Amino acid sequence: MNSTQALNPSILREYDIRGVVGETLTALNVEGIGKAFGTLLIEKVGPNPRVVVGYVGRPSSPDMSDALCLGLASTGVNVINIGVGPTPMLYFATYHLDTAAGLMITGSHNPPEFNGIKMMLLGHSFFGNAIQDLGARVSAGQFHRGNGAIKSADVSDAYIDRLLECVGCAGLDLRVAWDPGNGASGDIVRRLTSQLGGDHILLNEEIDGTFPNHHPDPTIEDNLEQLKTVVRRQGCDLGIGLDGDGDRIGVVDSQGRVLWGDQLMVVWARDVLLRHPGATIIADVKTSQVFYNEVKKAGGTPLMWKTGHSLIKSKMFEMKSPLAGEMSGHIFFADEYYGFDDAVYAALRLLRILTLSGESIDDIKDQLREMHNTPELRFECPDEKKFQIAEDVRQRLAKKKDVTIHTIDGIRVETRDGWWLLRASNTQPVLVARCESDTERGLQRLKDALAAQLRASGVAPPDFG
Repeated sequence: MNSTQALNPSILREYDIRGVVGETLTALNVEGIGKAFGTLLIEKVGPNPRVVVGYVGRPSSPDMSDALCLGLASTGVNVINIGVGPTPMLYFATYHLDTAAGLMITGSHNPPEFNGIKMMLLGHSFFGNAIQDLGARVSAGQFHRGNGAIKSADVSDAYIDRLLECVGCAGLDLRVAWDPGNGASGDIVRRLTSQLGGDHILLNEEIDGTFPNHHPDPTIEDNLEQLKTVVRRQGCDLGIGLDGDGDRIGVVDSQGRVLWGDQLMVVWARDVLLRHPGATIIADVKTSQVFYNEVKKAGGTPLMWKTGHSLIKSKMFEMKSPLAGEMSGHIFFADEYYGFDDAVYAALRLLRILTLSGESIDDIKDQLREMHNTPELRFECPDEKKFQIAEDVRQRLAKKKDVTIHTIDGIRVETRDGWWLLRASNTQPVLVARCESDTERGLQRLKDALAAQLRASGVAPPDFG
């Protein structure tokens, strides 16, 4: 069997392809994936389609990118390699260069030993069954043969110009600390902020895929400690953290307090609804009830949907929503933008709102209703059991009359105390939980109820902290 066909099934995730380099994912695997994707693309759009490829700054990325380009070109696909940069720049390039597809070599926010591929086809996310079918094509080894060209292009100036369109260079008078976390957005942030008004302090802007300073995941508060310290010491109005490939955002105010994705969504939603009154604004099942209440108050129609950037993005296009987002910091603007998740763009939209309104991010946080909640709790559970456990809990609770159950993604259980969530991760062998109440006692009762249901299914409850 050709070595390009030997795919480890564990790398075929719900939203992307991802594995440990040299173990579950090799350059030969990636070449085979390129052949399979190129064959699929030619079947869909005809001969000689154009595809853009990019990669993040992980040590394995250049070799993986070369292999992917070779695989694609061997089928007759013409490849444009835009080099190193954030995933949103790759998405932008598919529009800017008018290509049929885009493939990004990225391990997202995983540790340095990981890498993978995010894919976009004909303007839409490539995920779920499509990824499984792609894996089957690699195994079958039946690829179209051709002689596509591979060339390089630099879209970074055009991407930065497009980002600047949303704020302009004048009138931005904030003092901002930025932490790309040594991820792929570092060079873009450095060049972008040199053209922005206001004062900008950069840390960890050098692209280094070993992530020497901290792990680039701004949804974990420990990873924001360095940013908090700089914000307080330098007297910044706010701090902005980015994940490893630049599609997720984290924010701290001038006091170093974190504003999570669902809190930031309230800020963006209020602004978007001024131009799109009554519009549907989408958030995932982990999102605070405060968000849904505030969107209604602002004249919008909140919609709860499944967790997962590809799932949210697809629902957004279906509903023609101008804004969608996840608690994890994936934010999607179709209002004035393309509808994909771009953390730098989201940051600029936030800076624009603060500048034009004169409000501080501290004031906004203080005005949001104070809730008592847990963070997102992730705890191990075998893949073969995780979905069944959530279903078993649903069946037990279905007999109760004092709860309301939402089954969009796992179960979100509403009681008089608030709500708790239990869902199976689509990407890892873990269960995910969260609880929220407007009182400490209510939160404890929700934790107790969730823990009791987990024990009834033979699962040890997580550490609620």
